[in-house]
Amino acid sequence: MAAAAAMVALLVMSCSLLGSPPAGPVIVIGVDLPMSGAEGRAAVPALNGARFYVQQHPRLDGFTVSLVTKDDSVAGVPEPPLGATNMAAFVANPQVMAVIGPFDSSVARAEIPVANQASLAMVSPATSSPCLTRAQYLPGALNPTHRDITCKDAGLPLAADLRPTGVNNYFRLATTDDLQGPAAADYAYRSLHLLRVATISDHEAYGQALVAGFTTRFRNLGGSIVNRLDLEPAASMDTNAFLARAKADGAQAVYFGGVTANMGCAIRQDMASVFGPGEAAPYLGGDGIAEDPACAQAAGANAAGIYATVPIVDTSTVETAFPVIAAFRATYPNPQDYGPYTVITYDAVAVLYDALHRAIKAAGGALPPRGNVISQLSATHDFAGASGAFGFEATGDSTRKIVSIFEALGPDPRTPWKHVGTIDYTNAPPY
Repeated sequence: MAAAAAMVALLVMSCSLLGSPPAGPVIVIGVDLPMSGAEGRAAVPALNGARFYVQQHPRLDGFTVSLVTKDDSVAGVPEPPLGATNMAAFVANPQVMAVIGPFDSSVARAEIPVANQASLAMVSPATSSPCLTRAQYLPGALNPTHRDITCKDAGLPLAADLRPTGVNNYFRLATTDDLQGPAAADYAYRSLHLLRVATISDHEAYGQALVAGFTTRFRNLGGSIVNRLDLEPAASMDTNAFLARAKADGAQAVYFGGVTANMGCAIRQDMASVFGPGEAAPYLGGDGIAEDPACAQAAGANAAGIYATVPIVDTSTVETAFPVIAAFRATYPNPQDYGPYTVITYDAVAVLYDALHRAIKAAGGALPPRGNVISQLSATHDFAGASGAFGFEATGDSTRKIVSIFEALGPDPRTPWKHVGTIDYTNAPPY
């Protein structure tokens, strides 16, 4: 009998060492990200950040934590209806207490109502459309006409339209797009010492709002906008005549509002024959071109000197992130495993753990109601994340208002863009 008992004990221990599922209750955290295509290059390293946090913290208050991941992209493109289907699957699983994601604002618009009706919290590391959290696309203080541009004006639903219960369930760590234009203006005026800039937009609401914010802030700082061009929709325009006029009128640089696909960086290539190649005549834009391999390719030999904003903190410059980055790289040694959103997604899971801990405690150690997780996220202030301290406003927006500036270093799409500046509007908004 003793020998048999010893054998049973040995077998139990062996199963444990081999990684058999631990006993006890389970909490599931859903993850919804685009796992392929252009956004997949950033989203897969972001998923690694979520996995790394759970690997470091496999249990929470007696619960085993499990990640369940879903891909919201089709043929490399984020697909809102698929995101909504993914969210419905998360809702149907009673063990899912919250969802990390999505990456894309259009996917978020499809997912938020589904999660909202089930009181399921969402924490996004990346989405930045203002209309996910409010009714105002661009405040009048950032518009040269001084008129608010509403989400309706931009052809988007209001945040309230996405929340049928009337309760906010959506939280994000990125700041909003309306700060990108002003941040580029601050960098252009204060760091690049530019005084006269021409602007081009791609005729879409995103690009026009970027140009409006840049124009207002740049003028307020003391700079001048010498020329303005709005590209015709769905047309390949010759911008050389405009660039020549801008140069003749004293423009030192060009600010572009829009995306790579809408001639975003082909214009930079055209600048070489008018302004001359290189950094002496900078080209600025937003996250529609930032860190995009296709942008560097389109700009060709004139890629250096492109400066673009991204509405997140660059964690490679944050001292509190250094130990996490070092530990992550020891576990995930391949360079492509790490990206700009790795530590931010790590923090998205961390702040969710903090809210879950408080919700479990309030539930007496039991699995809490989903709505309690939302309540605890809403009450988050000054959370000490690896990427720095942050909390959430009543809208779900991050209290941290940081925009990072990156520069393209050349036409090779494999070359990472260089972080060159940080604009912090947390305590001093640009209006």
